[in-house]
Amino acid sequence: MIGRPCIFGEVLFDHFPDGRRILGGAPFNVAWHLQAFGAAPFLVSRVGSDEDGAAVQTAMTGWGMDAGGLAVDASLPTGQVRVHIEHNEPTYDIVHPAAWDAIELPARLPEFALLYQGSLALRNPESGYSCKKLREKAAVRGAKIFLDVNLRSPWWNPAVVLESMQGADWVKLNGDELDLLAPAGGKPEQRARTLLQRFGLEGLLLTNGSRGAVLLTADGGRRVTRPQAGIEIIDTVGAGDAMASVMILGLLKGWNLQISLDRAQALASAIVSRRGATVAEPAFYQQITRAWSSSEASDTQQQLREDKE
Repeated sequence: MIGRPCIFGEVLFDHFPDGRRILGGAPFNVAWHLQAFGAAPFLVSRVGSDEDGAAVQTAMTGWGMDAGGLAVDASLPTGQVRVHIEHNEPTYDIVHPAAWDAIELPARLPEFALLYQGSLALRNPESGYSCKKLREKAAVRGAKIFLDVNLRSPWWNPAVVLESMQGADWVKLNGDELDLLAPAGGKPEQRARTLLQRFGLEGLLLTNGSRGAVLLTADGGRRVTRPQAGIEIIDTVGAGDAMASVMILGLLKGWNLQISLDRAQALASAIVSRRGATVAEPAFYQQITRAWSSSEASDTQQQLREDKE
């Protein structure tokens, strides 16, 4: 499967008490990484006609991203997450409503081979309807659907999230999210396998923070990756988005799944060793791709071995 990805969901700024603001939102972070790796993502989202909205457009243009799917709302503000510090612990207020609650599909959609959707944008019926229509277009085009589960209280509904798994091909979620969606039925991997089978998924990626991740597939496969020892952790925000972006890249390029999983973990490890969920330095991503190239020979040998099994 070779083609560009379509990314649907929120773009927002995290606003901190000291006045700092950091651009993000899981779909935006995924699109940012994919752009850095040359995948030319088409982001379908919405911002307000305000300072934050202009900053999003400037960031996308500066990074070379296609802004054709980014609409501007005349009344709703650009998404914000207000970060509060209470007893030295952060709490998050995801402001509602925001422009990304009213995402509309652009008049023209480019051809795409894979649709990524975050689950947070399903909190509002208007964006939920647009996502449904986009998924229908993906099905007609034969594009794969990658669902990234992001459960942020109180902005999610179990029935809505589980319904979005129906028709998806790939799902990513973490251990806490698995506990919320499948609280009973055995150990985590057993419950994850049950979800995979229940919804007829091709694969399910279960992330486990510092313990790495497990990839389960419909053919009964199980692949594991773990971060290298000695990684200095500065900021864990965005680690899952980094993993999702590389897994998507691997699906688009037809990489061996174990190779994709290990490369996804490598990017996540590089991201958590820095401040912020994305990096606005091409050299950072060039270093990542050079590391991939240097291991290409061993990767090829690994794929040949697995193909024989």
